Amino acid sequence: MLENAYLIPLLPALSFVFILLFGKRFKGGDAVHWIGIGVVGVVWVLSLVLGAQWIDRSEDALSGGGSSYEESLVVVVGSSGTGAGVLLGTEAGEGAPAPIAEPVISQITWFQSGGVEHSVGTYVDGLAALLLVVVSTVSLLVHIYSTEYVRGDVRYVHYYAFLSLFTASMLFFVLSSSILQMIVGWELVGLCSFALIGHWWEDSANSSAALKAFLTNRVGDIGLLVGMIILFFGAGTFDIFQINDMVARGEISHLVLLMASLSLIAAVMSKSGQFPLHTWLPDAMAGPTPVSALIHAATMVVAGVYMIARLYPVFYEGFAINTSSINLLSFIGGFTALMAAGLAFFQWDIKKVLAYSTVSQLGYMVMALGVGAWTAAVFHLFTHALFKACLFLGAGSVSHASHHTFDMRKMGGLKKHMPVTFWTFAIASLALAGIFPLAGFWSKDEILIGAWTGQQSGYPLMLFFGAAVAALTAAYMTRVIYYTFFGEYRGHGTPHESPKAITVPLVILAGGAVLGGLANLPSPAADAIGLGGIAHRIETYAEPVNFLAPLGLTVAAPSLAMALIGLGLALSGIGVTYLYFWKGMGPQGLSERNKYARAGRTFFENKYYLDYLYNDIIVASIKWPIAKATYWFNQNVIDKVVDSVGEGARDGGQFVYRYIDQAVVDGTVNATGTAANASGESLRVIQSGKVQDYGALLFGAVGVLAIIFVIVI
Repeated sequence: MLENAYLIPLLPALSFVFILLFGKRFKGGDAVHWIGIGVVGVVWVLSLVLGAQWIDRSEDALSGGGSSYEESLVVVVGSSGTGAGVLLGTEAGEGAPAPIAEPVISQITWFQSGGVEHSVGTYVDGLAALLLVVVSTVSLLVHIYSTEYVRGDVRYVHYYAFLSLFTASMLFFVLSSSILQMIVGWELVGLCSFALIGHWWEDSANSSAALKAFLTNRVGDIGLLVGMIILFFGAGTFDIFQINDMVARGEISHLVLLMASLSLIAAVMSKSGQFPLHTWLPDAMAGPTPVSALIHAATMVVAGVYMIARLYPVFYEGFAINTSSINLLSFIGGFTALMAAGLAFFQWDIKKVLAYSTVSQLGYMVMALGVGAWTAAVFHLFTHALFKACLFLGAGSVSHASHHTFDMRKMGGLKKHMPVTFWTFAIASLALAGIFPLAGFWSKDEILIGAWTGQQSGYPLMLFFGAAVAALTAAYMTRVIYYTFFGEYRGHGTPHESPKAITVPLVILAGGAVLGGLANLPSPAADAIGLGGIAHRIETYAEPVNFLAPLGLTVAAPSLAMALIGLGLALSGIGVTYLYFWKGMGPQGLSERNKYARAGRTFFENKYYLDYLYNDIIVASIKWPIAKATYWFNQNVIDKVVDSVGEGARDGGQFVYRYIDQAVVDGTVNATGTAANASGESLRVIQSGKVQDYGALLFGAVGVLAIIFVIVI
């Protein structure tokens, strides 16, 4: 599979075409989901096979030995397969030189321009293998979940067709071997999100949300195109491996890398919901809940994070991550994480709470990359996909039982009615909060350690951001659980547990939220539970040491003190929220009594007035002059021309009527009638009615004719 990885995105792409063309003929379209589920199931198996083969390849490289970092060796192949070889680097954060497996790059020529060949193909390494498993797993569970959640939908076939294309687009993006392919995959993901967010387009709010997502991402995509163009002219190639290798060797100037990084960060802001282009992401909740889970857990929003991780040498050198205690990448990530966590407190729509949580956690990942914690960021991407997909699908299950409402004020007391949904949601919430020993604890701990130690002197501001977000995350998720599952039911009808098509994916994802941390346990923790052989697996198999080692990037050592601090912050967030809601302690109703608290609440409820800034000031300031100029042009140019043409036609008609129709045509007809009438009157005297008069006339006529004949003949 390492050489034939192209099959993984190809199969769901073919599924999209088949479902779109023939889906309605497949048992009337009601069973079309089996096509999508079957194909994505095959893709999931192939992804696991590819992951296992990559692990074997890495183990083979490790068994070959080595003592120093050597030049990169990669075999670029067409259809004939790949060669063998190893790269040398460091493993498991222990500083010991160890060989790593080379990426498998299979390419064919796409097109030629100016005598230069540009290739298209697949780039398979540990990072790609990890993302393939994440995307295919979440997509498969979403496909299964949707059979019940979207059952009977008027566009059921359309829905499953675009789910397949969405999956294919993200897989294509992950496997891209060139930045041109990344652009194609990036745009396809955006197109699919537009179609699925606006799936129920009859509601204008849904259409507006889809348009907002599409247009906001187009703003960031300008940065994507500019950044990729700068990279091409800086490196002379679109090939990702060659670009990273040239950066690692110091063959591209810092100015080029800085300009490219500044441009590409705009694309990350839009696609991965970073401040200030994050505003589309909460509104994207207008789409079906399974789509929200797919977008927020494994596909669209992690595309920006993946792009940074894939082109990390560009960002690392461009922002000089190893030389200071702050940079643009880390600041945007940390500020976004804190900003979004604050907004999550003031949402009543459970999906919007989770949406702002996603923005916050994506900020965590970007911040981790900004402080040099590459492995921690990728590890958190992995764990976040598991518990966030569980949370979104859990929100859909709650809505399914509460007459399709997401308003937590119309829920409550669902713990006793929906035990499976409650326990899976609670486990995923604790994992998101970073409670030991769940998955989120391990990945968040690595990010905080990365911010604490940094690459040189640490990132104190980023550590503050990370610590504050750790406490806030636990607090707002505790609030969600209180309003949704405790107290008395405030909705309509009688709630009930969801069908197995919904609860089974929840159980699987909750299991991932529990065990996902095993993917990259630190050595002390792994040794303590007798699993020392699985320590640092993501670091060992996924980290591209061949590019990162020459940059001087190091992996921070585990810290028990930081782990306890992070856990203490999360527990304090849960404890304070518990006392406030369950025990009624604290400043209850403060915003009703204090004008400053009320102003602060209004500020948060209006989402920092960013939508007002964008829509009513920025957009309106552009739209109003354009509208005014258009109105003037319409009144003074278009209407003037139309009026002039009408007036000319009117005057022409009057001229024709008066001088041609009346004077000429009617005058001629009237004159002819008058002449005929006069002739008739003159001749009427001949008709006397006397026979002798007629005889005299006849005799005279005969005489005249006789004279004529005599003269002529």
